[in-house]
Amino acid sequence: MNTLTLITAIGALILGAVIGFGLFKYVLTSMFKNKMEEAEKEAEVIKEKKLLEVKEKFLNKKAELEKEVQQRNQHIVQTENKLKQRELGINQRQEELGRRKQELDSMQGRLKTQEQLLARKEEDLDKMQQREIEKLEELSGLSASEAKERLVEGLKAEAQTHAQSYINEIMDEAKLTANKEAKRIVIQTIQRVATETAIENSVTVFHIDNDDVKGRIIGREGRNIRALEAATGVEIVVDDTPEAIVISAFDPVRREICRLALHHLISDGRIHPARIEEVVAKVSKQVEEEVIETGKRTAIDLGIHGLHPELIRIVGKMKYRSSYGQNLLQHARETANLCGIMAAELGLNPKKAKRAGLLHDIGKVPDEESELPHALYGAKLAEKFKEKPDVVNAIGAHHDEIEMTSLLAPIVQVCDAISGARPGARREIVEAYIKRLNDLENIAMSYPGVVKTYAIQAGRELRVIVGADKIDDKEIDNLSNNIATRIQNEMTYPGQVKITVIRETRSVSYAK
Repeated sequence: MNTLTLITAIGALILGAVIGFGLFKYVLTSMFKNKMEEAEKEAEVIKEKKLLEVKEKFLNKKAELEKEVQQRNQHIVQTENKLKQRELGINQRQEELGRRKQELDSMQGRLKTQEQLLARKEEDLDKMQQREIEKLEELSGLSASEAKERLVEGLKAEAQTHAQSYINEIMDEAKLTANKEAKRIVIQTIQRVATETAIENSVTVFHIDNDDVKGRIIGREGRNIRALEAATGVEIVVDDTPEAIVISAFDPVRREICRLALHHLISDGRIHPARIEEVVAKVSKQVEEEVIETGKRTAIDLGIHGLHPELIRIVGKMKYRSSYGQNLLQHARETANLCGIMAAELGLNPKKAKRAGLLHDIGKVPDEESELPHALYGAKLAEKFKEKPDVVNAIGAHHDEIEMTSLLAPIVQVCDAISGARPGARREIVEAYIKRLNDLENIAMSYPGVVKTYAIQAGRELRVIVGADKIDDKEIDNLSNNIATRIQNEMTYPGQVKITVIRETRSVSYAK
């Protein structure tokens, strides 16, 4: 019974398993079919979506292409319009040229007609002149060429005699009078001016009572001396020299500010960086006031009125400038006095001449660097501050850098040379001076065709004599320019050097 029951139970289980497997297979089959249907539907949706996207892109590309084609068509239309306009302009120009050509043709026809008339008139005049000449030849018994030669020879000999005697008389009188008058004016002018010799250099010695002060000036780790050098822009040399401190700087104004600041600091006894800056600022203001006061006093002493305040300040700054050892303010005062005396001797305005002489070197003390020569820069400053045109011209032309347009200009030039070239005015080592003059002459002599060279006016001018048979008039300009360029590149000299090339042809005959 148990065995049968067991077999029955097993059979039931097997049947149930078969039935379950069938049901499971059926369910799986139905699910697979559903999934396949869903996948096909989804694939169809994706396909339609992709087709829509491709269609949309195609439409966008088509729209872009149509837009681009439209733009190109517009550009082509614009280009065609421009070409039509140009063609129209060219046609108009051609019509204008044709019209002008017709006018020229008509003018040429009229000119030809007038030329023919003139030719006929000239023929008539020639015939009339020939008849007159024939009548004169019959009356005089001479041919026209013989009469002309006799008349020309007679007039030529008489004119040469009178002209030569007249020229000789004028030249002798002019030489005698001009030399005598020029010497008198220059000598009297120099004699009536008292001069002083001022020597300036780039070092100022500050004297102290004892050497203990040097340590206080230097300060701890050199703080005081560094602060003073930074504030004044000079170099202070503290060495073993007893009771002396050396102040070195190319600018005399800076040296003067440093000297006065040291004097104040040592007198006060308080020496530290903050006090140094305070004293230097105070002294700088005092020096500026002194510069203005010096300019005013100079103008009053010379009787010059109405100077612009800025020009007065520039004149005061000349006190702290020098040129080859000659104090610039002293040189300007001296030149002004010379100009006044010489202008009075020549019957010109002495006050205006003094004004030009005082201001002739203001270009040497600029507040800002300038590439212009000092004469041209000074003329620019004078014009800026409303000086008269003749004074401006005298300032700008005193080294021949612009053309002289007034009588003041040569007076200022001469007086400037007198003040600068007089003995003792400027300090220069004799050997260096002689070497500079020799170098000037040797440079000029190195050029072919040069016969002689002379350095004159203390090296301010170089005269070059060339052979008339070696160099023609066209080449002397190039020669002077070449010599000037070489001197400028190879030499060091004050001011400027004027190169004058002289070529002359002489014919000498002897009457025996």
